[in-house]
Amino acid sequence: MIEHGVSELAAASEKFSTLRPSDLTMVLLVREDLEAGTLPMPTLSVRDIGLTVKELAKCGVGAVKVFATGDRRDAQGSLARTRNNVMSRAIEEVKAADASMTVLTETCLCSYTDTGECHVSDEAGVPDTAATIEVIAEQAVAQAESGADIVGPAAMLPGSVRRVRQALDSAGRSDVRVMPHLIFDSKLYDGYRRTMDAVPASGERRAFQVDPQRPTRAIQASLDFIVEGADMLLLEPAMFCVDVLMELKLMCDVPLAPFSVSGEYTRLTDANGDKRLLLELFTMLKRAGSDQIITYAAGELARTLA
Repeated sequence: MIEHGVSELAAASEKFSTLRPSDLTMVLLVREDLEAGTLPMPTLSVRDIGLTVKELAKCGVGAVKVFATGDRRDAQGSLARTRNNVMSRAIEEVKAADASMTVLTETCLCSYTDTGECHVSDEAGVPDTAATIEVIAEQAVAQAESGADIVGPAAMLPGSVRRVRQALDSAGRSDVRVMPHLIFDSKLYDGYRRTMDAVPASGERRAFQVDPQRPTRAIQASLDFIVEGADMLLLEPAMFCVDVLMELKLMCDVPLAPFSVSGEYTRLTDANGDKRLLLELFTMLKRAGSDQIITYAAGELARTLA
């Protein structure tokens, strides 16, 4: 009886831990100005998106996570909330190439403020939480109107998820889901920040990020997001949040998506471009309960898995 039970458990575990192309979401870093060969991470221009999306769809990837820079920046991150910025055009290009492709966005100001910060400040230079939340809410609506399926508030400000949800509903976009970022402080973000001109003027450490030594703070923040109306949660960096992922899996029923960030992509890819370490990491994340894995390597790995 025991052997039979173990066999059934092993079979079930294998079924749910088998990594498939559909488990992967591809990261797209979109810039207006491409500096070929000088940027730490792979980037696209808006005109490159259509072909990339069609190739992803062919190998079974059904979702993309779009990050975009602002070509004009100011203290208020004004361009973030408009319909003619790089993000909006990128979303539209994805949907034009494949209307069934799910579009996730980053909803944050770090690529739109002239300081690289995720917040706007008052006249004294102090972060203005209320004003920042309003800008993020307007940004989310603009992304939804451009065709985004899932918006991703990334500033981890209390009340921001609730305000984004309210703004979307008021704009008639209750169909758009909200997936806030739960972000641990880490050196693994450097490649992304340098690629997208999002290095904060105040220094490496963003005040809202969770101290890796405080996992209970991460769990509480996640539960607060859900109370505010989060439909799902993004956890980053993927390789350092497995304990929180597994704990949340027991505590809530929203989908959980670890984000394998830029430093994981560069450090777990060898000099010959071999990405088997990433494949091992993602298999473990799937086994740990991930509903989706967000990665820069989705296209390459999907071709391997297909």
